[in-house]
Amino acid sequence: MRADRAVLFKLATSDRLEQVVKGLPGGEANAWRAASRYVAGRTLDEALAVATGQLGKGHGVSLDLFGEMSTDPEQAARVVDEYLELAKLLPDADVWLSLDLSHLALDVDPAGAAELVANVAEALPPGRLLQIGAEDTTRTDQIRQCVLEVAGRGLADRLGATVQANLKRSPEDVETLTSAGVHVRLVKGAYIESTGAHPYGEPTDIAYLQLAHQLAASGARWSLATHDGRLREAVQLSLGTVPVEQLLGVRPEVLDELRDRGIPTRVYVPYGPDWFRYWLRRVAESRGA
Repeated sequence: MRADRAVLFKLATSDRLEQVVKGLPGGEANAWRAASRYVAGRTLDEALAVATGQLGKGHGVSLDLFGEMSTDPEQAARVVDEYLELAKLLPDADVWLSLDLSHLALDVDPAGAAELVANVAEALPPGRLLQIGAEDTTRTDQIRQCVLEVAGRGLADRLGATVQANLKRSPEDVETLTSAGVHVRLVKGAYIESTGAHPYGEPTDIAYLQLAHQLAASGARWSLATHDGRLREAVQLSLGTVPVEQLLGVRPEVLDELRDRGIPTRVYVPYGPDWFRYWLRRVAESRGA
């Protein structure tokens, strides 16, 4: 892994950097100009317009309101209110929702976070999913516990979990989640972990392929979420047609080509005022090749 990528990931969590950049003359406007490639907008209306455009191209959509690392249960309740409103506004099409559990104050109120997740899942129209995002490994146990608790309430068919191939624990997580009937989104893993992770590069790629075969053998609902064309094609060739998910603004021509091949596709469409850190993460990931 290149050092500049690790540095950029650290900067992506810096409140100070965001304040400095936005405080410079033209700083926020210039940052937004660069970020808007990856961000659907600052408002719900803007996000729905982008989602409609992606649906028109034949891609499914997963909408996400930016936010993470909240420690305020009252703020978490307000976040869920917006998700409940969003659930009401979803077009009659292939649109899911996506959510990071630390946005729901998972760190300080795990039971409350589970209750809020259940509220959103229950509000979804039939056939839709609430995809729970991956976060750093210090939260992985709590995230899995929350997902399993909500799935146990009879909501497994409305839940998706994200599994990171770079984590050495992921084979066990895949077994547990698929046994509970939860959809799995398989990613490489973007967080810089100090322990419990495979090195970036070939070891993670091998782990990704092994997990893909494990998921296929389980008969579970799952999808590939990667921009690595070699991994994607290796899975498609060895396992048959597997749905593919990508981030908004990253190699969109690939999704169009996959769609034309009859492979189900989905675009992650994030929005909201807290876009700055997400943009820096995309910049960091682009340095990882």
